[in-house]
Amino acid sequence: MAKVSGIFIASSAGESMLQKSFVKMLPNVGIDGDRYALGLGAYSKGLPTKIRDISLITRAGIDAANQELKLLGLDPFLDYETRRNIVIEGLSSQLLNNLVGKEFYLGKLKLRATELCIPCERPSKLSKKKDFLKAFEGRGGIRAQILEAGEIKLGDLLTEYY
Repeated sequence: MAKVSGIFIASSAGESMLQKSFVKMLPNVGIDGDRYALGLGAYSKGLPTKIRDISLITRAGIDAANQELKLLGLDPFLDYETRRNIVIEGLSSQLLNNLVGKEFYLGKLKLRATELCIPCERPSKLSKKKDFLKAFEGRGGIRAQILEAGEIKLGDLLTEYY
């Protein structure tokens, strides 16, 4: 069963991600109080403009990437250091990636997966840890558009919409 095991936001680019037990979701905007909903994210001004309402990553992807890093003698990344908003447990990275182009539910709210989150070096720079880009290749998560207003909380289920 795929469920929310972590929720994180930052109010501006480069700030540490803060853990939350629930967040308000704003359709076509983002998570209330998060840097991208406020237009203050590191990539908020990028062209072409991408949908950055919310980002999701899997526990399995984080664990696999960290196992590779440990084998190389490198420090693992903590959940908040991935810079993703939602951590999902009970789902593989591949199954999360396969949601791109589809609608799904997080709790009672409908979202549309818009694209893969291609890893970049920003998490490495901010955490002062090496090799995020390499370790999280194929495991960087997805971005999604929020289609309905409401709240997401720890323990909410992720279900695909058919």
